[in-house]
Amino acid sequence: MKLIVNGEPHAPAPDLATLVEQLGLAGTAVATALNGRFVPVAARAATPLAEGDRVEVLAPMQGG
Repeated sequence: MKLIVNGEPHAPAPDLATLVEQLGLAGTAVATALNGRFVPVAARAATPLAEGDRVEVLAPMQGG
């Protein structure tokens, strides 16, 4: 099973929370979207991933 994470192929993960952990971003303020739909932090563990899913993980940026 391959996922697409931020446009790049990625190893499988059972759910979105596990994927965020695999990316080394657990405990970090990031926004997540699955197939174009926002997924809040509280719903990540209950959000299963399937082959071909497209995940976006975005960190907040500061600047002006």
